[in-house]
Amino acid sequence: MDPQTVGIVVTAGMIALLLLRVPIAIVLVTAGYAGMVLVTAARGNDFDIMAGVITANSFLGKLPFSSTSDYTFTTIPMFLLMGYIATEAGFTRDIYSASRLWLGRVPGGLAVASSIGCALFAAISGSSLATAAAMGRMAVPEMLARGYQKGLAAGVVAASGTLGSLIPPSILIILYAVFTEQSIAALFVAGVLPGLLSLGVYVAMVMVRAKLNPALAPPAEKSTLQEKFKALNKTGGMLLLIVLVVAGLYSGFFTPSEAGGIGAAVAFLICMISGRLTKEKTSKAFAETLKTTSMLFAAIIGAYMVTSFTALTGIAGEMTAWAGSFDGPSWVIMLSLTLLYIFLGTFMGSIEIMLLTLPIVIPIVKGLDYNLIWFGIIMIKYLEIGLISPPIGLNCFIIKAVVRNEVTIGEIFKGVSWFLVADFVTVLLLILFPQIVLFLPSLM
Repeated sequence: MDPQTVGIVVTAGMIALLLLRVPIAIVLVTAGYAGMVLVTAARGNDFDIMAGVITANSFLGKLPFSSTSDYTFTTIPMFLLMGYIATEAGFTRDIYSASRLWLGRVPGGLAVASSIGCALFAAISGSSLATAAAMGRMAVPEMLARGYQKGLAAGVVAASGTLGSLIPPSILIILYAVFTEQSIAALFVAGVLPGLLSLGVYVAMVMVRAKLNPALAPPAEKSTLQEKFKALNKTGGMLLLIVLVVAGLYSGFFTPSEAGGIGAAVAFLICMISGRLTKEKTSKAFAETLKTTSMLFAAIIGAYMVTSFTALTGIAGEMTAWAGSFDGPSWVIMLSLTLLYIFLGTFMGSIEIMLLTLPIVIPIVKGLDYNLIWFGIIMIKYLEIGLISPPIGLNCFIIKAVVRNEVTIGEIFKGVSWFLVADFVTVLLLILFPQIVLFLPSLM
């Protein structure tokens, strides 16, 4: 069996295992190991399986340290810790409450507040699924109690939760930067304007719909200026934290790894000063950080295994040469990648998709001479769309699990359909005007 055939068979096996819900780390390590055994065993005139096993064992013995000892990976647990501390301290509730009081009277005010609240929570947590789960518990019941259409109430949180992948700090951006050898700081900054654009398109769409059909979103009760400023005051610490991290990265005052440590330390100090952290909450924040970091690092080890195996097969070189010699318009390949990522996003998590596809997709992108920072943001936007695309948009099912019997899954998918249209508008703008992504990094 030639190396290219081994690569195709192993890739098909990976997809089959993922469809069977086997954990991503196990899938990647198993596939990478099996592929490396088969490729190295087939070298020479004879098929020497023991030679393949010895080579794969030697490589796997060194890989856990060599693949995760990169200093930039310290960014991941630090930003995770920052998000978990803020969540345990209850600052997510404050963010939503302040948004609700300030925006409740505008057309679709609570839905607008929910979208902005999701964006702010995303900037703290860095996770789309965590944003949807946390905000879904607070925002959806609040909107339903005030007569909002069920599809709009659930759809706005499911869709806005995806902003966690794009607005820095984002775990997906960190992983993409490390695997493509791009600047984490540049990618963080590149995500700011597309994230704000996505939020702006969502808000505009909600306000227009609510204005044309007030029954979708009845106006909230009036609140006093004193209540508004009191609620805003409670969010001051977290807003300062977000500004500190983004401004520090943009100015070059500290590196992404330093930003993670500083962000986690400042979040801890803010929560301690406010008296919101107990021993139990602190322990839970650290435990969740350790659990999530372990899962991510196990997947990273597997991804490097697959990347190394793919390099041995020669598939990456073949794909690069094919992309460079492709006679048709490059938008055909871009459209194909768009459909691929949206399809995979309907039934797989964003991290799994990224680690699975990067070894194959990045050579194609390089062959087309696309800017890797621009493509990274576009790809993450595709992953966001996949999270709310039927039939198995993960964010939609998270909202369903949170609200239980109050909203059906059909109503949720109907509600997010409007936001899918908004997302495609955003993607079209990012493709037609790459400077939306590249402007801020060019100033660094």
